[in-house]
Amino acid sequence: QVQLVESGGGLVQAGGSLKLSCVASVRTFSTLAMGWFRQAPGKEREFVATISWDGENTYYADSVKGRFTASRDNAENTVHLQMNSLKPEDTAVYYCAVSTRPTGTYFTTSYEYDYWGQGTQVTVSS
Repeated sequence: QVQLVESGGGLVQAGGSLKLSCVASVRTFSTLAMGWFRQAPGKEREFVATISWDGENTYYADSVKGRFTASRDNAENTVHLQMNSLKPEDTAVYYCAVSTRPTGTYFTTSYEYDYWGQGTQVTVSS
């Protein structure tokens, strides 16, 4: 049974920072690409960031590029999303996800991910 648990969300003022974490209970974690998505009220879920199995490759949505950084610790089965210079438009529920696809470095669409966490709320006040 694969389980993903996010943490680190909260309320922060514009310009502030938060670091999200996601612990995955998947045996082959160190071989799998991970992703971060978010969903704001009334909007569809959107891609935020992805990281390859070894952490060497990352890719970001244009809206967060230069402000967010994805990283991972395979020894701890954990991925992180460091979010700096937060803006009110970053307010959303943030989800981590794991892809079990055998090929590909990383993935940017939700259908390429197989398991999802429950989400953590990030609220940025102006």
